[in-house]
Amino acid sequence: MRRIVIFSFFISLLCTSCLIQNPKIEDSEIKEITVTRVYEGGVKDIVFAEANGKFYYINRGLERGYTLEGFREKVLNKNVTLHLANTAIGSRSNHISQIAIGDTVLFTEFN
Repeated sequence: MRRIVIFSFFISLLCTSCLIQNPKIEDSEIKEITVTRVYEGGVKDIVFAEANGKFYYINRGLERGYTLEGFREKVLNKNVTLHLANTAIGSRSNHISQIAIGDTVLFTEFN
């Protein structure tokens, strides 16, 4: 029984530490990519893919009032700047906290 409790606590801690909580611009990694594909993934996520297959996403972006068509018109085959959120344990994720073309911010989670 004690092993089950310890294992459950460890799994809970691990899952909680990987969550992205209140992303900050100073804690994000900046990456520039050329978007070759925009599509829906996960649960209402907007996914941006590079030619090499790497992808990044706006979590539940379709629930936030954004559309695939709108992003396709703005970013398809263009260079964009992404701010990628770090997890609570400091590892980089593919979660987009901000996406911009030049000085024009298209989406941000930063306050």
